[in-house]
Amino acid sequence: MTETSNRTQGMKELGRLLSNVLRHAPERLGITIDEHGWTPVEPLIAHARKAGFKIDRAILERVVAENDKQRFTLSADGQRIRAAQGHSIPIDLGLPPSEPPEVLFHGTARHNLDAIFAKGLLAGRRRHVHLSLSQETAIKVGGRHGTPVVLRIAAGRMHADGIEFWRADNGVWLTVEVSPAYLSF
Repeated sequence: MTETSNRTQGMKELGRLLSNVLRHAPERLGITIDEHGWTPVEPLIAHARKAGFKIDRAILERVVAENDKQRFTLSADGQRIRAAQGHSIPIDLGLPPSEPPEVLFHGTARHNLDAIFAKGLLAGRRRHVHLSLSQETAIKVGGRHGTPVVLRIAAGRMHADGIEFWRADNGVWLTVEVSPAYLSF
């Protein structure tokens, strides 16, 4: 393996670690996350090093900047970090409700369709249902779980009906659930 591919693999491994720790399991590294999902950067780095990860401030900033899904947010002063969305732990991102575009998209696997059209899109273990602006992004998301299918969400109609939406720092649209009445292909 070349040095570049080793470095790329290391960055992906760190990205997976951060996703897991900041969204689901802070105890994995022994860090604490506040009610808005933030944790101080320096203790995170120290705990990750102690767990055997090769990380420093520059590497962390690179993982944040180069993450393909822009999953992480550094605070304005650079002293704290959090996951942009996807949490299963109880946190409040403090995002203001936002008016969504008329149509958003959700990627899923074909084998999930019967359950989705019976019960709607549910957050499951996460705090929110994730929706995207583009069909292309939804295809990528759905492809992680099987043969991808893209659902159209009547987000404008949902909003008009009083259902709240939030836009995460990385552009992902969030809502609590999507009733089958707002779904189509």
